[in-house]
Amino acid sequence: MSHTSLPAEVILNWPAGDMHGRKVMQSQKRLGDLKGIFADETARSSAEPATVVYQVQWWQPAEPGQEGGLFWGVTTIHPGTVGGEFYMTHGHFHANRTRAEYYATAQGEGLLMLMDDSRMTWTEKMSPGSLHFIDGRHAHRVINTGKAPLIFWACWPSDAGYDYGSIAKEGFGARVFNRDGSIEIRS
Repeated sequence: MSHTSLPAEVILNWPAGDMHGRKVMQSQKRLGDLKGIFADETARSSAEPATVVYQVQWWQPAEPGQEGGLFWGVTTIHPGTVGGEFYMTHGHFHANRTRAEYYATAQGEGLLMLMDDSRMTWTEKMSPGSLHFIDGRHAHRVINTGKAPLIFWACWPSDAGYDYGSIAKEGFGARVFNRDGSIEIRS
């Protein structure tokens, strides 16, 4: 019996938040792409639209919607504010609310914001080494509250899907602002 060793399909640089290899996909969200995300739309629309707020790289070795597969990815949220509100991801529910997700923080400081269907909202502190379990029934968004990039890794089922529409329609139950160097969470 012969044995052949093949190179890994994807190589991860854990601390730097980078992955490369076969089928690694990526996207960037710039201020110009984030209409309706921040409370102060006037401040967002007057800022430089090409400014990168966050970028995502992910690997999907299974087809989207395929039961039993897993996706792997990394997100980097840059430091910054719009109208005093910290940079953040869009946030979403999973389309399949029975599908959970994990986030693991590699660098930076921030908050994982979670919200249930009744709009009850809470946060968990993200810092290097923190691991977060996200119940499939909870919407989730990440906010960079630090002065350096916030980098976190994620693993989620290939059939989780995304429900951005609920968040676009009603938003989250709280927002996070920088007030004179302190974190202020407003409902």
